Amino acid sequence: MDPREHTPAGAPPPSSAQFEAMVAPYRRELRAYCYRMAGAMGDADDLLQEGLLRAWRGLAGYEARASLRTWLYRVVANTCINELERRQRRVLPLDLGPAARPQDVMPPRGEPIWIEPAADAEQDVPRTPESQLDARESIALAFLTAIQVLPPRQRAVLLLRDVLGWSAAQCAELLAMSVPAVNSALQRARETVAARREALASIDRAPPPDDLRTRDLLARYVRAWEDTDAGAFAALLREDAVLTMPPMSEWLQGRDDIAAAVGGMAFHPGARGNLRLVPTRANGQPAFIGYERGEDGVYTVRAIHVLQLDGDHVAAVVAFVDPQMAMRFGAAPTLAADGDQPGGT
Repeated sequence: MDPREHTPAGAPPPSSAQFEAMVAPYRRELRAYCYRMAGAMGDADDLLQEGLLRAWRGLAGYEARASLRTWLYRVVANTCINELERRQRRVLPLDLGPAARPQDVMPPRGEPIWIEPAADAEQDVPRTPESQLDARESIALAFLTAIQVLPPRQRAVLLLRDVLGWSAAQCAELLAMSVPAVNSALQRARETVAARREALASIDRAPPPDDLRTRDLLARYVRAWEDTDAGAFAALLREDAVLTMPPMSEWLQGRDDIAAAVGGMAFHPGARGNLRLVPTRANGQPAFIGYERGEDGVYTVRAIHVLQLDGDHVAAVVAFVDPQMAMRFGAAPTLAADGDQPGGT
């Protein structure tokens, strides 16, 4: 849709409702782009809102030399770059140092700010034959963590070229760069991300097939948690498995250390029946919303577990201990005492 249809010469700019109708076909993919840039959906929503506000205010300067979609990407991409250059980058605990011992795990803290998961359904983006990364790979937690080390402009180039499949010339025009500068930035970004993803290999897994073997492994994971069975949980883990639990800064590696820590924190005597897991998907991987039963018998949402599977074992669990984050996946705030009926609003 050409904005000039809505803004004839001498006419006032479109209303906010008219502008929203114009950008509606592109809002979803622009939000997904902002999420990849920022590493968190809350930040993505803020960046998209600011970018679209700038686009609305600047609509009079749009001359339709490019499509509306391209022009919106120009405004939103540059908004992301300008805003993210002033912000602290998001990380996972794996970025902060070596694995800890179970006895060294400390209470959660608000800093640093963490990479946050997103539902698969929110992250679809149009791709071209030139795209180097598929949709799942481009929202994997390891990829998102890796690209956060890039300067925002390099991050933008990498996403536009390797995820969306835009040409170097298109990127150059979009970001006010020369084509050689785009190619140089892309090369540096690819090298940096490849090195970071190698360091994050424990949480960088291809999605498992949806077959009986995978479904059985996931069912056993649920049973281990709901039965608070530390032995059954340990049996699911690969020997060198990794557990991270943002906002806890420490992370654990190794079946025995993880089982000891989870046993102490969640699988204590008398806890059987206190936990419920509800399946979902996050960042291209199987995931579960975790609930904990209170004294009133009602289960309250507590966390979201994102799993990385390796054959018959769990290679990594990234457990985001944040009820509000879990609720962004559409989770009910509470479950009734039987664990099946939604409670609350």
